[in-house]
This record gives sequence, C-alpha cells and structure tokens, in this order.
Amino acid sequence: MNNRLADWLPLVRPGDWLVIGAGLALCVVATVTLWRGGAPDKAVVRAGGELFGEYGLSAPQRIEVPGPLGVSVIEIQPGRARVAADPGPHQYCVRQGWLTQAGAVAICAPNQVSLSLSGRNGQYDSLNY
Repeated sequence: MNNRLADWLPLVRPGDWLVIGAGLALCVVATVTLWRGGAPDKAVVRAGGELFGEYGLSAPQRIEVPGPLGVSVIEIQPGRARVAADPGPHQYCVRQGWLTQAGAVAICAPNQVSLSLSGRNGQYDSLNY
C-alpha cells in the first residue's frame, strides 16, 4: 500500500493541493453553517394529536401530560426540553434525552404524547420536507 502512494504522489502538483485544500475547507464551512438547527424558542406538547400546550424555554418547568397509558412527564430547562418519564413499554422518547435544537422531536407513540421544539430556523429532514 505504501508503494502505491509513492507511485502517484510525485504526480500531484501544487495546484492540485490547492484544489484539495479548498474542497476540504468548503466542506468544513458548509458543515458548520448549514448542518445545524437554530436555537429553539418554545416547546410544543401534543396529546392524542391535539395541542396540549406551548411553553417557553427560559425557565425550568415540569409538565404532566395525560395519555391513554398514564401520565408522561415533560421537563423543561433553559434552552432545552425532554420527556423525563413515560408509561410506555419501550421508553424510546425518554431515551432520546434532551432536545436542544429547533425542529427536534420526541414521540411517545403508545401514550400518544409528543414533544417538539420550534424556532425560527428548524432542521429539515424527511418528516417535515
């Protein structure tokens, strides 16, 4: 493998290194600027497909949301929110942890409760495209 590198390395010119460096720099800049969600403004909680409430993310809060299986507990801290407890069997929404970017969602499907963060610059994915 080392011998193959030695075979083609002399063929690379200074202009080639410039193009490779510019391409890498463009990838880094694009990743940093385009691959992030904006700061969230509020937490949107839904129960049974209906809006349960919208809550600001500036002060700590604890919200109990009733569902068919029992009560889901949503915890809000400044700039982030999570599902702290859920009566569902697999706990997928609890394992999702803290949501910190606009557009992030945690869904407790068996209990029909969801938590999403909204803001000016949400992330885009296949669900909201």
